[in-house]
Amino acid sequence: MKRIAIIGAGAWGTALAMVAGRAGCDVVIHAREAEVANSINKVHENTVFLPGYVLDSKIRAVTDPLNAVNTAEAVLLVTPAQHVRATVTALSGALKPETPVIICAKGIEQKTSALMSEVVSGVLPGASIAVLSGPTFAAEVASDLPTAVTLACQDHDLGALLTLVLATPHFRIYRSDDIIGAEIGGAVKNVLAIACGIVDGRNMGDNTRAALITRGLAEIVRLGLAKGAMAQSLMGLAGIGDLTLTCTAIQSRNYSLGVALGEGQSLNNILSLRNSVAEGVFTANSVTTLADDLGIEVPICTAVNGILNSGADIDETITGLLNRPFTSETF
Repeated sequence: MKRIAIIGAGAWGTALAMVAGRAGCDVVIHAREAEVANSINKVHENTVFLPGYVLDSKIRAVTDPLNAVNTAEAVLLVTPAQHVRATVTALSGALKPETPVIICAKGIEQKTSALMSEVVSGVLPGASIAVLSGPTFAAEVASDLPTAVTLACQDHDLGALLTLVLATPHFRIYRSDDIIGAEIGGAVKNVLAIACGIVDGRNMGDNTRAALITRGLAEIVRLGLAKGAMAQSLMGLAGIGDLTLTCTAIQSRNYSLGVALGEGQSLNNILSLRNSVAEGVFTANSVTTLADDLGIEVPICTAVNGILNSGADIDETITGLLNRPFTSETF
């Protein structure tokens, strides 16, 4: 398994193309924008989404996704979560049934509250699916700084093979068979990162952020258990690892968006100045809808959703959270 297709040429897709190239793979990356494909092919750099990082000249970019997957032995799906269904539907005729699909998008579908694995398996029944998740900033991976991730796959042999294919000394892969846990951790942490950014933008202190991270983890675990995840998975890289990174670093798109909101900027203004996707903006409503369907309380995620999608006042929302009834520290 050496021919790898990367679907999605944003910062993370480009960084993963670099990882696969370092691992000795033959990499083709699909770029929706012609200027991105031209930049990768001609100057070996994604000047739009990951400028300043030189790509191996063997990495090729195409604008037709079917050309990327028709000879691929594995496909890494790195499109924004809300576009996964349309992307996989477009690829379905070209993907061979035996070609594994590694989901690298972190989110929950808005219209259906479906996890990405549920979306992909619905479009591609019987497909071999894995989920790659964990605490990762694209720029650091592109710089080949040490990084550890989770690869969740219910097929043990396939998981072991994918690990051998993609891992490098600086890109360490830890295997799991808990796909749901990896997905819940990766999706919900984006919403919680916005919450942490908001309180930092309001200068509420490190204690507040630590409390949000900890109680946010409780929301992740409750939701994960209700969906069938294993609690121990959420204590790992795809759970608390990703949560900690995303909630504490200004590199995080979701955290930095929250900071801007906390400082008083409008959501529309923040989004208009960005060419990247902050998945938490779209996942907030999906998380709360899914939690309602499962009968699970997620007060922090619900508060963020109110601010993002219902025009809730930030200070009143924070006051509401602080005035919730006292309870025991349990999940």
